[in-house]
Amino acid sequence: MKHDRDFDPNYGSAVELMPGLRRLTARNPGPFTFLGTNTYLLGTSRLAVVDPGPADEAHVENILKAASGAPIEAIVVSHTHVDHSPAARRLRDKTGAQIVGCGVHRAARALMENEINPLDASGDKEYTPDRQLREGDVFSAAGISLHAVETPGHTANHLCFALGGEDVLLSADHVMGWSTSIVAPPDGSMRDYMASIDKLLDRREQIYLPGHGGVINDALSHVRDLKRHRLGREAAVLRELAAAPLTIAQIVASLYADVDPALHRAAGLSVFAHLEDLAERGLVAASPALALNATFRLRSS
Repeated sequence: MKHDRDFDPNYGSAVELMPGLRRLTARNPGPFTFLGTNTYLLGTSRLAVVDPGPADEAHVENILKAASGAPIEAIVVSHTHVDHSPAARRLRDKTGAQIVGCGVHRAARALMENEINPLDASGDKEYTPDRQLREGDVFSAAGISLHAVETPGHTANHLCFALGGEDVLLSADHVMGWSTSIVAPPDGSMRDYMASIDKLLDRREQIYLPGHGGVINDALSHVRDLKRHRLGREAAVLRELAAAPLTIAQIVASLYADVDPALHRAAGLSVFAHLEDLAERGLVAASPALALNATFRLRSS
């Protein structure tokens, strides 16, 4: 699918996206973070900060600089990856603002025997909110209201936030324009991710503000493209297995031959998420057991 990588992070300065809504991008570029994590400042004379970012003192200081003395009343967190939530604690220490949003970090499922979580270090296990938001909860601060939308998949505790009175959804890492979202078991779940995609398709917001990269306009069309892409990838995995039993490495080598090899590890995790979902649905089997290093085959009908 087509991705939009035309994005200026404008490091160190907040960019106004609409009245009372600004974006400040952390200087933490990387293969999974694109040009950095987007922090959003909502409000004017009083502020709510959404996804304060990594444990980076310079970024925290840039948030305070952008506030220009306006009190920060709330720190809102979408999910507990180390590029999104750790700065919440430092910002709370400096401002006294409450931390609200997702619950503590957790995996989508328990580890299987001898399984190692490949993305364990990416989880912020020190995060604890002052108030946890759940599906349908409305949080008001700084003259704005945020409606919590539970969107597990990328992480088990992932939330998006609909901005009250606007056609805007802060989509965090569930939907981005620069890339598809990484879904990696056991922290993530492809079955949950696809259900969350369908949930967004039942909503009305047409402007998404993602955790990385630029604003997504005509967002529902983009979400439909994401769904087609994921279903197409699932179909491609099944076609590969129709020819012969394969390992994840073999599937990745075939399906991602035109992708930078540096991204093959992430691709393998995504393929594993698809295979885990397919196994749960009884379409594939793993030998000797469901794992990253297993050999997968189609189940006989």
